[in-house]
Amino acid sequence: MKKNILLLFVIVLFAVSNGVFAAISPAGGEYGIVIEGYDWGPAVSKVILSLDEPATTVNTDDYKVMVQRSDDCASIPAGQVLGSRTVIAGYVSDAEGTRLEEGDYATLVLAVAPNQPIGSPIQYSQAEGCRGNSWINYDMTIRDEANGKVWNQEVNRIMPIIDRFDLSGKFSDGKGINMSYASYVPEEADGKSPLIIWLHGGGEGGTDPSIPLIANRAANYASDEIQAIFDGAFVLVPQTPTRWMDSGEGSTSGQVDDIYFEAVKELVDYYISMHPNVDTDRIYVGGCSNGGYLTFKLLIEYPNFFAAAFPSALAYRGAYFTDAQVNRVKNIPIWFIHSEDDGTTVPDQTVLPVYNRLKEAGAPNVHLTYYDHVVDITGFFGGEGYHYPGHWSWIYSHANEARRDYDGSLVKLDGRPVSIMEWMAGQSK
Repeated sequence: MKKNILLLFVIVLFAVSNGVFAAISPAGGEYGIVIEGYDWGPAVSKVILSLDEPATTVNTDDYKVMVQRSDDCASIPAGQVLGSRTVIAGYVSDAEGTRLEEGDYATLVLAVAPNQPIGSPIQYSQAEGCRGNSWINYDMTIRDEANGKVWNQEVNRIMPIIDRFDLSGKFSDGKGINMSYASYVPEEADGKSPLIIWLHGGGEGGTDPSIPLIANRAANYASDEIQAIFDGAFVLVPQTPTRWMDSGEGSTSGQVDDIYFEAVKELVDYYISMHPNVDTDRIYVGGCSNGGYLTFKLLIEYPNFFAAAFPSALAYRGAYFTDAQVNRVKNIPIWFIHSEDDGTTVPDQTVLPVYNRLKEAGAPNVHLTYYDHVVDITGFFGGEGYHYPGHWSWIYSHANEARRDYDGSLVKLDGRPVSIMEWMAGQSK
């Protein structure tokens, strides 16, 4: 009880000191937000304010933006509950945030960074009932200091790229396994298009497939850049209600079967039956960590089905990779991504023995991009000097940045250096 009273006092004190009462203030103006995916996860990057009358300019110095993050289940660290957002630019726009010479809306561009969790509309939690990443309440109060107007009613959310996906997918296999899934259908093209399957990590399980798309930028496989490489590709993102490494009696890393691999294969078959324009000679599967495990499990169980694979932060243990399995998968094109300082899927126990066994068996088209650290690839936050957790090597997959093999040489396709997505687009059964 004392803890709750103290928290309430801190919230009220913070609100008073900043001139807003986000939780209890009377209804103000309406706003929309833009949520974008970044290498480290999602952030609210813009807020779009409905104006009382048309405008031609926006003075960003006039606006103060406050945030309150809350959830009934997820535990949010005290320092990440309340805070202010920095406005770095502003312009007149329409309701979707498109710039106009004159318009009825003002769009404020907000600073985002990997070390600013106050910008995130999701929260990772270990709490029972909401374990992993989940959406939280993201309440904003925006005040125009020039005239005292306040906006505190969210009426619209825009999520670029994610909005391209159908998030309504539901699938049940013959054994009663239920899964949600997100899917993207490319613009109509001549002939058939390949299928990219992405299997999320352990923190993205549940029943809301927007989480696997946004929590670590997997939606980028539907981006214009990557779609252009494949000349259009279907994207299928299944979601487990628990975790892919769930054996039914605990976790597996290859020593026993998980309970999902057959259901995922059934889902893929079903999806192909519903989309006859999928090129079944160009089906690609990848995933990170937990999803890296399942990627490899699917290769072992269905070696003639996939044209190529791209697992990152592989969670399949080399100790359980048998000689028979080596022979089953050695001829499948595979590009692994891993970081040497990964303390979760330790490379000496996972990717290195798996990769080495495949190479020793004569695998003709297997690659490993092996980083010292997972770094800021944008250069905005310190470049090579800024280190993300070593487990986050999927950043390089989603951004299509991996280019080098284990020995440091450039991976080539038909004699030309290629990125991981360019390489994959060139693989066919």
